[in-house]
Amino acid sequence: MTEPRRIPLDEKGMPVRKEDIPGEPPAAPPDCDCPRLDPEDWDAVENDWSDIAFVKTSTSAVLGVPVGFDSSREELRKKAAKAGGTVPEDAMLLIGSGKFRRPILLEVEDVADGAKDVERPGGIAYTRLVPAPWGELPRAVERARKEASEKYGREPDDLWVWYLTCRLCSKARNFETLIVAHYRNES
Repeated sequence: MTEPRRIPLDEKGMPVRKEDIPGEPPAAPPDCDCPRLDPEDWDAVENDWSDIAFVKTSTSAVLGVPVGFDSSREELRKKAAKAGGTVPEDAMLLIGSGKFRRPILLEVEDVADGAKDVERPGGIAYTRLVPAPWGELPRAVERARKEASEKYGREPDDLWVWYLTCRLCSKARNFETLIVAHYRNES
């Protein structure tokens, strides 16, 4: 006969899950190439986009989750090179919303005015640097949208997300994400 196993209970008499037991503190993030942003420069800050340029593509999504992301990055880099631009170190890689197709923008520099496949959105961007673990991103985006709407008196023209972590460092960096509420210049 097998030995009965002991199941620890919490103060309410419910079984304690393994993830609820405090363990060792999370390991330091591994060395990776993920961008790191200073909250003073990026959290609850208005940015002038009058001189910023992007190349654009889109990727398939399954219920909002982007798929084929790596091939989209490569396509954007090729578009930037074809336009004669360079991709800066830690360039913004912004992902828009959509259930089945998601637009993606990659920041580029040194591109000529009127270059094909280059967008210059202009206007301003209000940014929030937030932790967005699995399942939290929609609520974080909604909070940022609401905050921007209250600040500027109207809905943002576009909302973008910049995932600042990879699968290697996400947990250690608490799924750090930049949410961008973009306002085009009013005509």
